[in-house]
Amino acid sequence: MKLPEKYVQEIKALLGEEYGEYEKCLEGRSACGLRVNNAKISTEEFLKLTPFSMSPVPWVENGFYYNEEDALTKHPHYHAGLYYIQEPSAMIPASRLPVEHGDKVLDLCAAPGGKATELAAKLGGTGLLVANDISNSRAKGLLKNLEMAGHRNILVTSEAPKQLLNYFPEYFDKILVDAPCSGEGMFRRDPSMIKSYEEKGPEIYAPLQQEILSAAIKMLKPGGMLLYSTCTFSTLENEKNIQKVLDDNPEMEIADIRKGDGFSDGIAEPGMDERLSRCLRIWPHRAGGEGHFAALLLKAGSAGTSKSNRSREGSSSQGKAEASFLAFAEDIPWLREHDGKIDVRDENLYLIPGPLCDISIRGLRFLRTGLLLGTQKKGRFEPSQALAMCLRQEEYPNCVSLAGDSIEARKYLKGETVQLPGMYSGWVLVCADGYPLGWAKGMQGALKNKYYPGWRMQ
Repeated sequence: MKLPEKYVQEIKALLGEEYGEYEKCLEGRSACGLRVNNAKISTEEFLKLTPFSMSPVPWVENGFYYNEEDALTKHPHYHAGLYYIQEPSAMIPASRLPVEHGDKVLDLCAAPGGKATELAAKLGGTGLLVANDISNSRAKGLLKNLEMAGHRNILVTSEAPKQLLNYFPEYFDKILVDAPCSGEGMFRRDPSMIKSYEEKGPEIYAPLQQEILSAAIKMLKPGGMLLYSTCTFSTLENEKNIQKVLDDNPEMEIADIRKGDGFSDGIAEPGMDERLSRCLRIWPHRAGGEGHFAALLLKAGSAGTSKSNRSREGSSSQGKAEASFLAFAEDIPWLREHDGKIDVRDENLYLIPGPLCDISIRGLRFLRTGLLLGTQKKGRFEPSQALAMCLRQEEYPNCVSLAGDSIEARKYLKGETVQLPGMYSGWVLVCADGYPLGWAKGMQGALKNKYYPGWRMQ
């Protein structure tokens, strides 16, 4: 690996005598990690269920290292949303943002969704997660990952931070800014990042990061918390950005989040605020992960009512939902007792989270508001893939559970008809080891496949 000379000199200045250890570690393999989706399964139950050998990531209770040779993305448990493949140090930001039930949370640079899915899991089906990515194509992948993980209290947008500020001034309890960066910490994992670094280094990214942070702080409630993170080592993109936040926003304070195996203190260069040492860094030669930086910022004041409280125009009520859907939802507790409302648009039915019922998003570029329940045509209701992923096996009476290691489970995920003993009719919830994969239409001894084509296993 040929590292840029400018980069080498800067890292030598930061690491001193440790540089040789860092350089040597780049010859080794990157660690492979997964994070258990506690919205669907407890960590303890997952470890009993999974056939793969794993060891714990020391800084995240639901994070694990796995063997690179194991094909985890080909296993039905992956398609059931039981875990998310994530680089171990990238698990830090969402784990260090103390999200509580009922919070309104923003993940401002959210694609592909590793951190957003964990934030939503911490909300536990309450509050609201706004997951945003300025790239529409990347936001589509973000939406898929949120839906696969079974999250419903979501708003997925594709906007510039300044545009979001027009809709959400001082609105959020918690904000995550995992900013676009020069990617120095990813050189071992993705050597193509070196060329990108040579074309767009820290000097290009730092002003962009400051602009994103400025908008994010304005969207944060008094009393709220903002976590800023990057996967780079540059002090220009990390501590110096936080220094600028402190200089420009005296109401902001830095919390200490350094506790953890393999963490290093933030770097406070001469003339900089000593509180910057409360930030944390991960170096790949000191810990089982790639490079990462994180800082948790607190905004002074007490949390009050969100300022964005305009009435949302054009919403329908549950009264407009057809009888076929209401009959379908009769046995699903959270569909009967939700705090939002059913919105009917064209032929689609959406469950709008309670917090979204009180604001206007007219003019906002979004991919999803809440949960797509399904479509209704000529009095018939067809449930969506996203709804299947939000359900638990015990919540839907007409279901079949396939063994996770079975040929039938893999045939289903490939979009094939599955032949089974017994008689089936109507909409059948197909599960793997008791965890939903999607829908099928029962036809006597066969399950006519209704698994979403865009998600099929290749």
